[in-house]
Amino acid sequence: MAPLALALLLAGGAATGCGGRATTHHKPGTSHEQASGRVGTLLAADDGAGHRLREVPPEGAPEVVLTARPDSEDGWNLQLAVQNFRFTPDSTGGAALPGAGHAHLELDGRKLARLYGPWFHLPAAQVPEGDHTLTVRLYADDHTAWAVSGKPVEGKSALTAAAPGRSGGHGHTEPPKEQEPEQQADKTLTITVRDGKVNPAPARTELRRGERVALRVTSDRVDTLHVHGYDKELTLPAGQEATLILTADRTGLFEIETHASGLVLSQLLVR
Repeated sequence: MAPLALALLLAGGAATGCGGRATTHHKPGTSHEQASGRVGTLLAADDGAGHRLREVPPEGAPEVVLTARPDSEDGWNLQLAVQNFRFTPDSTGGAALPGAGHAHLELDGRKLARLYGPWFHLPAAQVPEGDHTLTVRLYADDHTAWAVSGKPVEGKSALTAAAPGRSGGHGHTEPPKEQEPEQQADKTLTITVRDGKVNPAPARTELRRGERVALRVTSDRVDTLHVHGYDKELTLPAGQEATLILTADRTGLFEIETHASGLVLSQLLVR
């Protein structure tokens, strides 16, 4: 009877885990492990960046249309109009679920950011002068790329950037401003980026929902800080400390990354 009882107990635990909320299981600075989602068919082909394609039937498959509109102050505002798809930042890294996940943004085939919502601001500093192609591609929570007929589900938009200082370039930027007094923050993270390295090494900071965190970042090059899931951004001028005050009003695991250099600076675990 003991072996049978143990088997039933294990089966019950597995069912609870599968039915519960998917969570991110990778460590800061490392790649996500591939989860065991059974949606669609996992193909041998990939998206060109090592993410395998997850084939689903055309009927009811995710769709995305990308639109880029000039921002009145700086860069462009991008809109992802999706169908049969929902953004699930809280379960990134978990198993593939039907019509759920996130998106990647690419400029001329180079990844700029991971997107967790339908809107994204693209600063002019990240786009060189000239004609470009923006691409957004939809991914499952396990980081496989949704695909139909062997091709990734994606949307494209043409983009022309003028030289800095010329009309139409939308290159106006202002020095970063502290949103609120740092003294009111419950925790402060001080991070330095130099020669492509993050100091201190990326780690996970735990917060209680409602707590406030101050992100103090100094970069040796012009860049943009992005807090995924909250869609908060901060311009990082070269060699100057910039501060972002964030209220952790959403639970989950959220990455803090830089756009131009593509570095993971830290993670916020909000319970």
